[in-house]
Amino acid sequence: MYSRTELAKKYLSYLLHAHNGKGHGVHSPFVFDFIIHVLNDKKKPPEAKMIEQYRKELLANKHFIEVEDFGAGSALFNRKKRRISSIAGTSLKKPKYAQLLCRIAKYYHCQNILEMGTSLGTTTAYFAICNPDANIVTLEGSNSIAGIAENFFRIKNLKNIRLIRGDFKNTLPEFLNHNPKIDLAFIDGNHKKEPTLRYFNLLLEKNHEHSIFIFDDIHWSAGMEEAWETIHSDSRVTLSIDLFFLGIVFFKKEFMVKQDFTIRF
Repeated sequence: MYSRTELAKKYLSYLLHAHNGKGHGVHSPFVFDFIIHVLNDKKKPPEAKMIEQYRKELLANKHFIEVEDFGAGSALFNRKKRRISSIAGTSLKKPKYAQLLCRIAKYYHCQNILEMGTSLGTTTAYFAICNPDANIVTLEGSNSIAGIAENFFRIKNLKNIRLIRGDFKNTLPEFLNHNPKIDLAFIDGNHKKEPTLRYFNLLLEKNHEHSIFIFDDIHWSAGMEEAWETIHSDSRVTLSIDLFFLGIVFFKKEFMVKQDFTIRF
């Protein structure tokens, strides 16, 4: 993991070299459309207020829960007690990014959505409210964290979410064995190079031309940057978009030349 100083320097470099986020100078019609209608669409879904109220409650919750910690080998490493407020403060996607994920799924009509890393469920809820007819499956390794998220989904009547608990090493292959395709996958779990690449290769077995894979924290560490370089360089990926905190890859065959963009967001 990079230090705060190292990450700040990388973010500054990103801001200086990225496309300005307004669409100027972008010659790809698809990416221009993405910038105008998805990236720069600031309208919030009506249900966002409900989700953000839940976020506030989590950030104020000082209760401790026991959290399972899965190590690099994807085996149960230890258990430790953590405040719910601390988990919320470090693991939940900021509203700006959670709402972007919501817009991506809605704009591209994603019906089969997989989220790897439920955490306390705010991003999952955004997927659900933006896509009420979609099938959303979310994987969470920690049983206690999953319980809090699942309770929230039940109270808010978010019926299009199925939460699967357990180690990704077991739950991801099992899920993929029983599902024909994935329209959108959001990978926000083990932020290490080897697991991230393993997830990518497993998910490729279920992708199709219109699939979208989104990776969290692609510049979080040297290992994650190496993983992102491998992912967006893969011959099956035809378009990549680097938003610094998120990396998005597309597989559309209509692109005659492979395209990689870094865009300010």
